Amino acid sequence: MANAEVDASVNGRSLVLGCLVALALLAVVPLAPAAAQGGPAATGTTPLKGNLTGPSLLATNSNGTFYLNASGGAAVVAGLFAGDINWSAFVVGANTTGSSVKPSNGTITNTTKLPLSLAVTTGAIVETLTLEVKVTSQLLKTNSTTNLSKTFRLASPYTVRATLVAGPNAAILPFNVTVLLDGNVVGSVAVPKLAPDATYSLVYRYPTVGLSSGYHTFTLSVTDEHGLVTFANGTTVQSMTFYVAPSSPNNTLWYVVGVVAFFGVLFIYATRVAARRRGPGRR
Repeated sequence: MANAEVDASVNGRSLVLGCLVALALLAVVPLAPAAAQGGPAATGTTPLKGNLTGPSLLATNSNGTFYLNASGGAAVVAGLFAGDINWSAFVVGANTTGSSVKPSNGTITNTTKLPLSLAVTTGAIVETLTLEVKVTSQLLKTNSTTNLSKTFRLASPYTVRATLVAGPNAAILPFNVTVLLDGNVVGSVAVPKLAPDATYSLVYRYPTVGLSSGYHTFTLSVTDEHGLVTFANGTTVQSMTFYVAPSSPNNTLWYVVGVVAFFGVLFIYATRVAARRRGPGRR
């Protein structure tokens, strides 16, 4: 019995000593990260994505609106903003005199309303331009970048002008004048707030690319203002008809044919004259 009690005591001390050694090892050696143990990662980022949309054709000396979307990248961790998404925009082309974009830069956060509106002002030269936007998503020293672009052409416009007159009773809040071409809506003109009896000079520019030859009609309408605003002649609808001349015929082929025929006549004439000078005996 005494030996048994001694054996139990020794075994108990061995067990306690083993537990102490194990605890000491746990304190010295850190646990493996969750990812190494096969568990899910605690954080992660989504790819940086974006797009830039807008018109493919604008009139010279006019304005156009483009729309920017961007999200993800290093700044977004587990679906939440932890950094910043910065962007900068600029117009590129052979001659960008008079062309610009506003705003030209900014920051996208979790409170930013997307898409962003970028207002492009065009110059007076007929050419092709590109709106380029660089987007950078950044968190501390980590960043990801993407470049977006939208190419558009500038064309010489038809310019429509009219004068608006506000009624005498009350101020008129900002509104839009609808523009139709041959009965189809092609755009609108934003008019600011008008005081009673105020006048406003309206200008609308429409690019000429693709307009067929013949007569066409622009129509301006303020019927939605229910008579509170009229044109200078007192009407709520005003029309202007214009004529597009047909393109000049391509006479290049006829010029070439004429030149060939001319030299052909000269060749035949020279051949006959040479034959006469040689005489019958020289043939």
